[in-house]
Amino acid sequence: MTPHEHDLGLVHDLGTLRRRNVLRLLVGAGVAVVAGCSADETPSASGSTPTPSATSSTPSSTPSSTSSAVDVDEIPQETAGPYPGDGSNGPNVLTESGIVRSDLTKSFGSASGVASGVPLTVELVVLDAAKDTALTGAAVYLWHCDALGRYSLYSEGAEDENYLRGVQAADADGKVTFTTIFPAAYSGRWPHIHFEVYASLSEATAAGKISATSQLAFPSAPCEAVYATNGYDGSSQNMSRTSLEDDGVFGEDDGVQQLATVTGSVQQGYVARLTVGV
Repeated sequence: MTPHEHDLGLVHDLGTLRRRNVLRLLVGAGVAVVAGCSADETPSASGSTPTPSATSSTPSSTPSSTSSAVDVDEIPQETAGPYPGDGSNGPNVLTESGIVRSDLTKSFGSASGVASGVPLTVELVVLDAAKDTALTGAAVYLWHCDALGRYSLYSEGAEDENYLRGVQAADADGKVTFTTIFPAAYSGRWPHIHFEVYASLSEATAAGKISATSQLAFPSAPCEAVYATNGYDGSSQNMSRTSLEDDGVFGEDDGVQQLATVTGSVQQGYVARLTVGV
């Protein structure tokens, strides 16, 4: 897909779907709720990268990983973007055997690729926004780009892979956990991860009705540390040309309800946590 096609897709998606829930954005005390959309453009593989640096970042207004004593607002609905892999825009990975998994680093089925990068654990807590209670048994389909900004199933060089995509059912606390890698920053977008929430695992694996579609944003400090390592060519430059304030998705509220809590280091890996109201 050319950059021009990419830009048109993002503008179209934002224009049609962004307006649905903008007015629902409220700042919760100590709570970040994810929102957003997607677009894709592989960053340029230019320049060498310096040695990794140890860092951790814990932004304010972010939740704990449990669902107790949390007052959460309903997540703003957003477009899934050009590369969801849910059957709405090309390939459908949700109905394939192997999609239900926690480790997203490897492709499954007939694909054999492995995504390399700085380790990342993603923890989402899915709550009923009306009752502030855990949505036990709800399912989350999560996907994101690799260290070069490519989306499996779609991007050149990754069309035959299905890594960095997977589905998990929420436990009794509404929590799902994925093991993956830190995504790249590609041209025109702030670093992010996509996901869809379904009422149940059976609904998700049938590519059924989606309860919510949204996105997680990363704070800048861990991104800067990760993008200073080998393998993330172009990400530092791409990130320097945008910001949460200017991002076409997060810019309306500076990502206040979308920003994850991120802890860890390049050497030990990172953990990103977010509470999601549905």
